[in-house]
Amino acid sequence: MKPRLLLVEDESGVVLALTDRLEAHGYDVAVARDGDAGLLRASAEAFDLVLLDAMLPRRNGFDVLRELRARGVGTPVLMLTARGQVGDKVMGLKLGADDYVTKPFSPREVVLRAKAILRRGQAPSEGAGPASFGGGELSIDEDRRVVSVRGEAVDLTPTEWGVLVALTRTPGRVYSRYELINRVRGYEFEGYERTIDSHVKNLRRKIERDLRSPTIVETVLGAGYRLGLAADA
Repeated sequence: MKPRLLLVEDESGVVLALTDRLEAHGYDVAVARDGDAGLLRASAEAFDLVLLDAMLPRRNGFDVLRELRARGVGTPVLMLTARGQVGDKVMGLKLGADDYVTKPFSPREVVLRAKAILRRGQAPSEGAGPASFGGGELSIDEDRRVVSVRGEAVDLTPTEWGVLVALTRTPGRVYSRYELINRVRGYEFEGYERTIDSHVKNLRRKIERDLRSPTIVETVLGAGYRLGLAADA
C-alpha cells in the first residue's frame, strides 16, 4: 500500500510541483488548501505524513500543529515555511514538528526529507527483540516499534523515537547535538543543530518522572545527551 500524505498548502504552484514529484515517488497525496481544512482532514483521516505550510488562510500552520498535538494526533509533520528565522523553526519543533524546509525549496529536497521521516517511523526488518533498561523502567521493542516506560506504552513521534533509540544503542555514551541530530535525521543535516533540544524536551515530557531532574535522557553540560539507565542483563 502506498504511503498516504496530506499536503496543506494554498499556493497552487507549490501544490502542483510537490504533488507531481511525490506521486512520481510512489506516494498517495491528498491536498487541503487552508488551515481549517488541513486540521479537519489530519484529525479525521489516517495519514503517514503531513506536509504543513506555516502561512495558511484561516488558520496558520503553527496553530494547526498545536491543535493536532493537543488532540493527540501523532502523525509526523514536515513544516514548509517561507520564514528563515531560527526562532520560527524552533517554534515548529517545540510544537511537535519532525522537520522543516524553508522556502524557496526544491521538490527533490522535500521528497528527501519526507522519505527520511517515514523511514524513521518504520520498524527495522530485523532485530534482537525487546531491550530493557534500568530494571525494566524503560523497554524498547524496535521490531514492533513500541516503547514502554514503567510498564505503560508511550506514543512517540518518529523523531522522538529516533532520539531515544540512538541513545539506547550505547547506554551511557554521550552524543553531541550535531551527532545525534544527524543520526536521527537519516541524512546530513546542516541546519541549526540545537533544534534537537526541542525534541528532547518533548520526549522528556512523555517519559520522565520529574522534568527538573531527568534520569532517562540526561544532559551532559557542554557535550550533549546520554541515556541515564543501564541496560538490563
